[in-house]
Amino acid sequence: MDLIPALLRGLGITVLLAAAGIVLATILAVLAGSAKLSRAWFLQGPAIAYIEVFRGTSALIQLFWFYFVLPLFGIEMHAVVAGILVLGLNAGAYGAEVVRGAVQAVPRGQWDAATALGFSRGAALRRIVLPQATLSMIPAMGNIYIELLKNTALVSLITISELTFTAQTLRADTLRTTEIFLIVLVMYFIVAQGIASGMRALERRLSLGRDVVVRT
Repeated sequence: MDLIPALLRGLGITVLLAAAGIVLATILAVLAGSAKLSRAWFLQGPAIAYIEVFRGTSALIQLFWFYFVLPLFGIEMHAVVAGILVLGLNAGAYGAEVVRGAVQAVPRGQWDAATALGFSRGAALRRIVLPQATLSMIPAMGNIYIELLKNTALVSLITISELTFTAQTLRADTLRTTEIFLIVLVMYFIVAQGIASGMRALERRLSLGRDVVVRT
């Protein structure tokens, strides 16, 4: 089918944006979620500001600012870089609240035990609390990753020919609207299911490890 090669190229850009955005979002979620729990104002303050700004504004407006407004202040970046940054920053802000909630759900006794063993608060968080909180984060983070995938369609605003932009271009050229968007729907669904399956597999693996520890 003559539509497939062009749509596959668009899909490749979409997958690249989603994969890089997911990596960035995960890192930011852990850092900002942990920093929001910190007792140090110079960590907590910036974390709260970041989370509230990126959760409280539209990803579309964020893209506009990063690509069209920041160059007015001498900060220019490639469209793909801007897209990845916005996708990651936006999803990371939501993920930070997932991390915060999961960490706070760990029983207080774990913190007390870590303190008794001589761990600092930071070391206790990294080595004891976060590993236990990870399992409860997975379902919510999976939803955020799938939402990030769908948000890749927004980067057409900054001239990136991802899957949706490619579909729109093909539709204008061929007028085969139903056929094109049916293929696009299936492509997005397959990628989203891949993310969901990966998260379920990770959840099963971590659950198995926890079951072994409990039985031991």
